[in-house]
Amino acid sequence: MRQVLLRIHADSFFSFEPIDGVAAVGLIVVLAAWCVYGAFLLWQVRREAALKNGTVDWVFPAAMWGGIALAILALPAVVTSTAIGSNLSGGIPIYGYGLMVFLGFVTGTVLAARRARSVGIDPELIWDLVIVVFAAGIGGARLFFLIQYWPTVMADKTSIGEMVFAAINLSDGGLVLYGGVLMVLVAGTIFAFKRKVEPLLLADIVFPSFFIGLAFGRMGCLLNGCCFGDRCELPWGIQFPEGSVPYGILLMRGFIDPAAEATFALHPTQIYSSLNAAILAAVSISLFRLRPPAGSVSAFALMSYPMTRFLLELVRGDEMGQLGTGFTISQFVSFGVVLTGVALSVYLFVRTRSRPIAPAI
Repeated sequence: MRQVLLRIHADSFFSFEPIDGVAAVGLIVVLAAWCVYGAFLLWQVRREAALKNGTVDWVFPAAMWGGIALAILALPAVVTSTAIGSNLSGGIPIYGYGLMVFLGFVTGTVLAARRARSVGIDPELIWDLVIVVFAAGIGGARLFFLIQYWPTVMADKTSIGEMVFAAINLSDGGLVLYGGVLMVLVAGTIFAFKRKVEPLLLADIVFPSFFIGLAFGRMGCLLNGCCFGDRCELPWGIQFPEGSVPYGILLMRGFIDPAAEATFALHPTQIYSSLNAAILAAVSISLFRLRPPAGSVSAFALMSYPMTRFLLELVRGDEMGQLGTGFTISQFVSFGVVLTGVALSVYLFVRTRSRPIAPAI
């Protein structure tokens, strides 16, 4: 577990001194990374211009890159001469959870754009979809989390400002996957109809990337300490230290002694989930390459993931049974999702059987 992977010295370009025991780098590293991105952006613009006979607008990308580069260059002066400096005395934290979600999002989007091109869809449409998916996914996942844990999130919050900040503060995690998935399905369907793209084909393009993003995201959960497992007697059980999310929850439930330095060994369910997502990604990508009828990859995803998620919930320890049963909220949702996948499979089967067979020539 490592919630903060790295800190960035906001007041210096060349300082590499650790901050509060966490490795830190100067702004020169950020600037260098931004320059590498700028080179990639230039290559991308020139490539698109070649494909579209020089009709690509490069002004906005150049202005965006230049504006952020100037902001990086000016940051030390702003920090040292204004009140912002006191707020950034501990550096700019790079959270493990957020970084993993970001890497998964970018990787999944790039690969989805490649799949779109392979079936004759403009990859730019996928990048447009990213904005919709990001907003809907994060919003839905956070809303679902707030519905489940409202009393906990709002504990000791007395003012409207504190409540609003608590509702939108994602630095400690606080996202429920199924909430994001449900919202993305709705937003993606609306997007497909507005852009006149077959919704099922678009879903087939996106679902493998969803699993890729999930594989990264669950490793972010491991770094953050959320989505932890139940007691594990196997050799690969992991322990979380005092002050971690699992330690606090297990202490509150009375499962560990207050004097304990760490939790007892727990199933590394974050790693299980990441491996599960990686396998589902590989299978769904292979299925997509076979060019089955539109919707087939989606049906596979909607049936396979909730089944594996239901099983993973059996060894998770972060959620208790709901509605007087031993089933968690995620297991209840899994029932509904797998039924949706079955219904889609039946629809695809009936639609395929009802199509007239072309006469032999």
